[in-house]
Amino acid sequence: MNSPSSPTMRRFMHSHSDVCIVGNGAIAKTTALALAQAGQSVTLLSPASAPANGKPEAEASWDVRVYALNHTAHQLLSSLKVWGALAAERVAPVDAMLVSGDGAQAGGLGFDAYGAHVGALAWIVEDRNLGQALDAALKFAQNVNVVQGRASRLEWTADAAVVHLEGGDTITSALVVGADGAQSWVRGQCDIGLDYRSYGQRGVVSNFACEKPHHGAAHQWFTGSEGIIALLPLPGERVSLVWSAPDALADTLLSESAEQLAARLAAWSSDKLGTLTPLQPELVRAFPLTLMRPHAMVAPRVALVGDAAHVVHPMAGHGMNLGFADVAQLVKTIAERETHRGIGDERVLARYARARKEDVLLMQLATDGLARLFGADLEPLRVVRNLGLNLLDKLPGLKRKMISHALGSQ
Repeated sequence: MNSPSSPTMRRFMHSHSDVCIVGNGAIAKTTALALAQAGQSVTLLSPASAPANGKPEAEASWDVRVYALNHTAHQLLSSLKVWGALAAERVAPVDAMLVSGDGAQAGGLGFDAYGAHVGALAWIVEDRNLGQALDAALKFAQNVNVVQGRASRLEWTADAAVVHLEGGDTITSALVVGADGAQSWVRGQCDIGLDYRSYGQRGVVSNFACEKPHHGAAHQWFTGSEGIIALLPLPGERVSLVWSAPDALADTLLSESAEQLAARLAAWSSDKLGTLTPLQPELVRAFPLTLMRPHAMVAPRVALVGDAAHVVHPMAGHGMNLGFADVAQLVKTIAERETHRGIGDERVLARYARARKEDVLLMQLATDGLARLFGADLEPLRVVRNLGLNLLDKLPGLKRKMISHALGSQ
């Protein structure tokens, strides 16, 4: 495999591979590793890295971008020898999930690993930790060629797809995988329609030390008018905040210091976690929250995975998990195809899309429905949703089904 800095990377004029993957994130890199392990030759096309703005984060700091990875993600990354390459001391298992409603009669719902008969409900992993483990695996991967460049056009011939790069180079492959995020260039080249809706919220993220031990519990509060607050366990007595805040409130939170943000959180978290202290007082960030539903996950010789294929509300932390499930299913579908069908065959890709349809739709409906239900600041709805949380907490059969779906395959 060529490293990104290799001078040979700019010598090719026309490259051939079984699969061309477009993207630079965790899902793109995982797709490259998984398909290469399955015996396909892979070209991973990543945009050239932009120069860093400002002072880089210290290696010892805690990344504010974290993922709650479920058992599907764990199984896939383990099979690719990536999970074992993570810095284990920076991974926190989630042993319990405690959900609280809003108002004076707040409802509550709890899940725990013991009741689900698993070692952990999920694992909290930093984006930087995951990225470094994937990059390390790519350096030793067979049949993966990493190319830095920017695609300009996608066209099709009778038996292949051709990605044209700025500068005149081309990559020809039997299959193109769009793993290039919510604003997917690949999806746009295929003229796949898109249903888009902004939630009028932003996810405000930061990290804190907590006075009391969190005992591996993730906490989530549906606050009504102030959005959804989640505090996820990090190793040691630390937690990571994801506050899905209405835009006006998000503006206020971003204008304040991390110490002021901690003071605001105390109204919900102080009895469980004690005083919160910012790990990096200057580091509070935010990202817009949207619902994106592309009208298709496939096109001729093209498959979409990850945010290129679907974007959901982050309240359940399963956006990344949906992407890992896409990768696992795409690899499985390709492996199970008939010998006379190529990996870009229309029927093979249609099977992949059908296999993912139900899981993606259920997650879209669940997260969107909950965001609407708990975002409405109306007293009748507040009463109904709190009663619903309490009722659900007393129905073990339904809780088990919810946990099973959230965990993914085991």
